[in-house]
Amino acid sequence: VSEAVAPAPAAEATAFKVDAKMVKDLRARSGAAMLDCKNALTEAVGDIEAAMTWLRKRGIAKADKKIGNVAVEGAVASYVHFNSKLGVICEVNSETDFVAQNDIFKDFTADLAMQIAANPSIVYISSAEVSVEEKAKAKLVEMAKEDLEGKPDNVKEKIVEGRLKKQFEEVALMGQKWLKDEDKTVEEILKERIAKLGENLVIRRFARLTLGEGLEKRD
Repeated sequence: VSEAVAPAPAAEATAFKVDAKMVKDLRARSGAAMLDCKNALTEAVGDIEAAMTWLRKRGIAKADKKIGNVAVEGAVASYVHFNSKLGVICEVNSETDFVAQNDIFKDFTADLAMQIAANPSIVYISSAEVSVEEKAKAKLVEMAKEDLEGKPDNVKEKIVEGRLKKQFEEVALMGQKWLKDEDKTVEEILKERIAKLGENLVIRRFARLTLGEGLEKRD
């Protein structure tokens, strides 16, 4: 009696098959093109979170290529707190007026105004805007602190450099955690929007108005 012969193992593992529903779900969540979603799911072997990471990295790479393009169109967005005692306006530029009319762009600018309103410590858009004079003054203050007394100058310099970097990042918009997704920064969200819209976007300026600021109240 002849013995049954087991089938020979395949030379290669069968490629992961992506079904239409998975692609549809990922597209709804990411806003990426169908083919990009399919490729992401294939690379991630069906893991949607890993696929999102793949798309995010690819999107940011696309965004980096757009940064530097001239952006002179755009819009001014505003946010007024429910008690009407705090308001923020911000200007975000795009390359074309067409993109400025897009809902993704409008939602981003509205969320950005709310982000600024929620973070009263924000003074700059990025830490690169801090003037040389202000950096020098802050460095003098840090170098004179008691906890650095007796330390070698090179050690002091390194410690102060780290402190100042943290200090200026805390008052800059780009490094803040995004209110609607605290796993990302404002800068990362900006790059994602650039990738989705296919144009460079620039957060140009903002202003915060607080009712009665600078006025003295009479008894």
